[in-house]
Amino acid sequence: MNWLWSADALVTATGGRPIGAMPSGITGISIDSRTLKPGEAFFAIKGEAMDGHDFATAAIKAGAGVLVVAESKLPALGRLTAPMIVVPDVLAALEKLGVAARARSAAKVVAVTGSVGKTTTKEALRHVLSSVGRVHASAASFNNHWGVPLTLARMPEDCDFAVFEIGMNHPDEIRPLVKMVRPHVAIVTAIAAAHLGFFRNLDEIAHAKAEIFEGLEPGGAALLNRDDPRSKLLEKLARAAGVEHIYGFGQTARSTFRLVKCVLYADHSTITAKIGGQEIVARVGAPGRHIVQNVLAVLGAAHLMGADVSRAALALGDLSAEAGRGKRHALRVGRGTVTLIDESYNANPASMRAAFALLKATQPGEGGRRVAVLGDMLELGAQSEKLHAALAEPLVEAGADLVLLAGPHMQSLAKALPADVATMLEPTADALKPVLLGGLKAGDVVMVKSSKGIGLAKLVAAMLQKYPAVAGAIETQAGSGD
Repeated sequence: MNWLWSADALVTATGGRPIGAMPSGITGISIDSRTLKPGEAFFAIKGEAMDGHDFATAAIKAGAGVLVVAESKLPALGRLTAPMIVVPDVLAALEKLGVAARARSAAKVVAVTGSVGKTTTKEALRHVLSSVGRVHASAASFNNHWGVPLTLARMPEDCDFAVFEIGMNHPDEIRPLVKMVRPHVAIVTAIAAAHLGFFRNLDEIAHAKAEIFEGLEPGGAALLNRDDPRSKLLEKLARAAGVEHIYGFGQTARSTFRLVKCVLYADHSTITAKIGGQEIVARVGAPGRHIVQNVLAVLGAAHLMGADVSRAALALGDLSAEAGRGKRHALRVGRGTVTLIDESYNANPASMRAAFALLKATQPGEGGRRVAVLGDMLELGAQSEKLHAALAEPLVEAGADLVLLAGPHMQSLAKALPADVATMLEPTADALKPVLLGGLKAGDVVMVKSSKGIGLAKLVAAMLQKYPAVAGAIETQAGSGD
């Protein structure tokens, strides 16, 4: 059996006390009894809403090989006969295991942060690096105080590359996580007005993101977006953190990894880029200028980690957008097709504009319309009203024919839109649902975008349930830039 961790190594790394007949080893790490697979270790983490110890019995029934539990909970768990590792604090034990996983690994490690594009960049790195070696990467958006150590603890000893996403809402959140990850390359995708409710300005956000440089391995590299207005500030902060190797990606001439040419289509892009002195021509399977920017970081990181950049670039051809992050669906409506662009996972002003660009790039069918279905952008603080209203101009430029809005903050956008743009505002996603489903017609292009908490993902699910999927793709050219 190829164990992820032997029992002895698991006990040693967590510093726990074993109880019962321990298995020889475990096949994986889980913190959720619903998704746990037989032979995995179940870490009974106590979260804000639920306590993993309450699901210990469910974990045993699911086939957990061992339970990792807190000493304080042991009396209540005494009736269980499953093997256990008892620790003072379960999350701290998971962190220790993550640190041990990093210590035993010879993989090249890259960490990604930024206000926008973290998960997209992480998934693109996973995709292209898989063409040149064995890759371990975080699942979904496991980028917080439990997601990062969990991803570390799950890292196989024999992988060639490891990719970690590191997020934050407040200062001092990235620092402890990146010191566990110890990346060889640290990417900052962009600084934008996300979580602005917790910061005074974008410079403060840049300072918080720059904490990622503090965990770089000696000789490691910082990779910055040179097209971002705060790249100079990030470079200054990287040098203050002791980083000697600082590189840039983007279209500007200052970029080490530079975009030479880009042609955008509705469902893909073609690029020419200078990567490590080599001119790379590639097809990028996921559409959008923002995806191109992320891809430059991906190719730059691949080069810095010694990967075969030509093979990595070739793999970009079948890169696809993730659910909630630009994934496209062709749906049968009446005698025609509606194109659904699912951007429902999250939203801030920068990602909204990127989504509008995707809407503009996609040509409706005969008689169809561009329909923007938008929900509130959350965590923008005192600037929320202003930032929502500022979406009016780029939305009009995108050619939106119908705008469907949900949430109290979207009132500001509704007021700012010109009278000739058909607009409807509802208080919630549920209230908007019959309006959307009852008003679609063949040829429409529908783009759904909001912060996750608004729940517009349920509108995507409702469309997918009501309308059957059809084969087909859109190949309309959107424009080019040199």
